[in-house]
This record gives sequence, structure tokens and C-alpha cells, in this order.
Amino acid sequence: MTSDNTMNRFQEALKYEESFDFLSARPIYEDIIKHVQEGPVPEKAKDRLADMEHLISEKETYERIHDNAIKVLSDIGMNISENQELMDILMEADAIDFDKESASFIPLKAHYIEACLEKCPRTWPGDPGINTFGTGATPPFLKRLFDNELRQANRKEFERIVRCVGENQDVVGIFSLPVETDRSITPFERAKLMEESFPGLKMTATKGFSDEEMKFLSGKPDWVDGTSLITSLAPMGTMVAPFLRSARSGANLLLLDLTIAGSSGPASPEALLTQIHAQVLFMITVAQTVNPGVFCMHGGIPGVTEAGGDLSYSSPHQPLINAAMARINRWITGLPSAQSGGSTSISELNNESVFQSELSRNSLRKYGVHIIRHAMGAMGSLNFFSLEKFEEDCQRERKNLTLFKEAPGDKGVIPLYFPRDENAMAGIREIAEKGGPKNAEHTLRNVDGFIRWEERVNSAAREKLYFPDINDTVIARISSGDMIP
Repeated sequence: MTSDNTMNRFQEALKYEESFDFLSARPIYEDIIKHVQEGPVPEKAKDRLADMEHLISEKETYERIHDNAIKVLSDIGMNISENQELMDILMEADAIDFDKESASFIPLKAHYIEACLEKCPRTWPGDPGINTFGTGATPPFLKRLFDNELRQANRKEFERIVRCVGENQDVVGIFSLPVETDRSITPFERAKLMEESFPGLKMTATKGFSDEEMKFLSGKPDWVDGTSLITSLAPMGTMVAPFLRSARSGANLLLLDLTIAGSSGPASPEALLTQIHAQVLFMITVAQTVNPGVFCMHGGIPGVTEAGGDLSYSSPHQPLINAAMARINRWITGLPSAQSGGSTSISELNNESVFQSELSRNSLRKYGVHIIRHAMGAMGSLNFFSLEKFEEDCQRERKNLTLFKEAPGDKGVIPLYFPRDENAMAGIREIAEKGGPKNAEHTLRNVDGFIRWEERVNSAAREKLYFPDINDTVIARISSGDMIP
């Protein structure tokens, strides 16, 4: 094998990795190692081959999560029996499996779910591409310098935020409504200001729009309508009508699920993602039933808690679990995907809060995601938005984007070592039967599930540096013995 042929074969294997076909990449690396003894390529092939088994196993787990999510809907079901509107919609479509007597709730026919998934567009003109970071739509309060009173933003403050985001569009890939506002500005007026200032992908919630104002987003590829329907295997009563209106409107949909491990969902990483994925698939099924072909972005946003049980965006587990959710969609379903990261639990603008956000963004970028909300400006585990922190986050982004671009291009896909849970389905069924995860045996057996995953990732990161030039986020943490996601 000539040196040119060797390099061509190596590049071929890397392309298989880019399409997440690790089974096809593995024999190429093996062949190079077997037939070529000298030069840099066989060493690189050995390095990549060492990751192949981990990546193959990881992808198999994601395939199982997707299959099991469909089984959650078809074998366990969703608790919609008391919502007549949803029941009528699904019964008229012949989507409910009335023969599944073992289901805890209302089961759907598996083939109907899969048919609805087939209707979902996998691409759209407004796609900003992989590793897109931006603002997020959860923070209810604006964090002001030298002012500790918690208030929503007023019109003048919101206009300033909009101008600032527009000035930083070189690093902001999605302008998702960053903070709630008071009555000095309407939800529709907010959207109009965002439209005027930011040409890229934008997201808002249309629950406060009038029926006439809903037409504003229809047919626009650079807008998504963020909406939700399900939590804890049941519909939210106040969201059914707004969800159905959004689905029928013709706007692109961002289907949001913010389930938290051990609080509103299972404690093990696999079971948590299985439940979240099932709930988003249910939303997709309903949306495709009332409006076949409507664009649906998978907005599964898993959350983790700190010792006291509160949502923790300072946890190193937060970027890990969101990267895994993104991989289920990038590797398995092909659905456009939006997750969360880059925030912090700290409520004050200081070096540590900025550093935590930077580490989270770099962790997500390292593993490869699609669209990440809350990545700039969010603080206090999504309770606050700070314009000053947003500007600092943007400065850090410019620096880190340069470092990542300068990294070697032949490192391949980095394993996430996602932990398997053979009892994920049994755990979700137990949670359904007991009315929540807090009293479930499955929850108690998995209280250390994220910690064990952290230890595995930590160990692997010390053995192999994929981005050795990012000194402030990677090498510093390795030196101190901290978590390296």
C-alpha cells in the first residue's frame, strides 16, 4: 500500500466516522495497521481504532433508546385519558392501540408513530449548522449591575438586548427569546424587534400572540415557535390549546421537554433520555396528526440537579447529558435538534460563572451538537439573563472558536462513553405506576449514575487529549484533577 493510498484510506475511514458509520470505519483502520508499519498514518489509525469499539457500543445504546422511546408510547402510553381533545384527535386518526391491555396509560400504535416520524422534514433552509450556540428562552428575570431587585426587562432594556445580539451575530447562531418582559412591550412586538435586528435563526414562544399575529411566523425558515405539551408522561392542561394552535399554524416547531433527572424523570442517564425522547416523539406524533409535514425540531433538554434537588447548570453532567441527547438525533433519527448548555448556577457575574459557561460550551462543541440555547448570558440555572455576561460570553466564544478551528482535523469522533441501563424500560414503567420517580426503586438504584459516568469520562480524558491547545478549559482541569467533559 503506497503512502498516498494509505492516506486516502485513512481519509475514507474518517468520512465514515463523520456519517457515524463506525462499523465501516473500523475494518479500514485495521487494514492500515496490518499492512503499513511506518509513517504517521498507521499511528493515527491505531489511535482511531482504539475509539471504535466505544463508539460502536455508544451508537447501539442510542439506537436502543430510540426503539425503547417508541415502546414507551406503544407499551406504557401517555396519561391523556382526561384530555378529551387529544383523545379525540388520536382516536379519529386510529392512532390508539386499544388492544394493549398491559399499558399503564393510553398506548399508541407503533407503526403510527413511525409513520408520523417519516413525515418530519430532516432539513430546512434556515438550518445554521452543527455547533450553533446562542441565547435561550427560559430566564424570567433580567440581571442588572448594581441592582439586586428581580424584575422582567422593560421595553427599553429589551431593545438594548436586541441591538447587542445583532452586533454579535458573528458568534450568536440562534437568537432565542433571552428574557421575559413586562407589559411595556407585547410578545409580538418583541418578535418584530428580533426580526429587524437579527437575520439568523430566531425562536420565540407564541402563546401570547393573537390568532392574527400567529401568521407572522408562518412559512419563515429563520423562525421557530417554541412550544411544549408533555411532562411526566402527561399533558400540561394549560398547554394543550397553545400547542395545537402552533402545530396548525404552519410555523416551524421547536418541541420542548425540560425533564430533570430524579425529579420529573428517571435518575439513570439512559432511562432519562428514553423518557424525554418518548415525550418529544409524542409531541411530534400529535403535531404530524393535525398538520402532516410540519417541521419539528427535537427540543429534548435534559436537566440534572445538585445536592439539594435544584436544577444545576454548574454540574459537569449538564453538558454531557445534553450532548448525548443531541447524538441520538444526529446519529439515529436525523431530526433537527436543539439542546441546552453554556449556562451556570452562579447568579453573579464573576470569573467563575464566565469560566463555567465557557467550559460547558467547549464540552458540547467537543462532542458535536446541533443547536444549543442558553449558551450566552444565562445565569442562576436559567433564572436570570445578564447582558454584561452575554457580552463576555461572546468574547470568549471568539477566542475558543479560533482554537477549535486550529485543532487537527483528523481526530475523528470523540466517544462519550454513555452508560447503559438494562433496566431503563422497567424503571420508566415503575415511575409511571408510582406517579413519579422519587419513590421508585429504579431511582434509588441509580442515584450515582451520573457520578459513575463522570468518572469514566474523566479517566478517558486523562489518557487522551483531543484538543491540547485549549489550555484554559482542558489542560487546566486535567492538572487540577477536576472533571473534563
